Amino acid sequence: MVTPIQRHAPTAADAQRELEALADRDQAEILSRFFKTGPGEYGERDRFLGIRVPTLRKKARDYRALTLDGIADLLRSDLHEIRLFALILMVERCRQKHAGEAQAVRELYLRSTRFVNNWDLVDLSAPHIVGPVLTGTGNRLLHRLTGAEVLWERRIGIVGTFHGIRNNTFDATLEAAERLLHDPEDLIHKAVGWMLREVGKRDMRTEEGFLRRHYPCMPRTMLRYAIERFPEPRRRAYLRGNV
Repeated sequence: MVTPIQRHAPTAADAQRELEALADRDQAEILSRFFKTGPGEYGERDRFLGIRVPTLRKKARDYRALTLDGIADLLRSDLHEIRLFALILMVERCRQKHAGEAQAVRELYLRSTRFVNNWDLVDLSAPHIVGPVLTGTGNRLLHRLTGAEVLWERRIGIVGTFHGIRNNTFDATLEAAERLLHDPEDLIHKAVGWMLREVGKRDMRTEEGFLRRHYPCMPRTMLRYAIERFPEPRRRAYLRGNV
């Protein structure tokens, strides 16, 4: 009688080993330049394996049973794609609609924002993990994130409101956008403009109501992102200040 092969539960070490085996040096160099890892740049000292996101998503299917402690170990990695892999697993846990587990994932995420430290990591994770609790006006977590000293926490705050936008709820986005109008960082200007554009896709009157109040003092990049899909005459009017 043949004895069945006993497969052990997946571990963070297994995931790390498998992902490192997929490394592509040439792609890693391209990603290092794309994500600005040079001295003084926003991704300074980040390290890449050179693995594409679809490959990470496919591999994540093999690690759905990884414990939350194991995911936390991966999230603390100094390798970008391993942190991204951990976030893909966390998003999947939140999508399973188990309230208790989603809360545990959210708490881990908010304790670990120093590892969610590039725009792709934020944009993949924030709407799904913290988005469901960034609702309404006067939200304490929203205020905490958008008022943080760390660039990536502020981006988590605004991009996290995408969850509400997708459900046609815009109050949190508009409040976050107003709080970030004078942010010094270009990556925040882009994120705010992007979220305002997403509001406009669903409710142009709401977006334009915000823009009419604030566009004269908005950073140019933020305004350009926000009006990207406007008819050309309307877009030019905003850029010229003739609205």
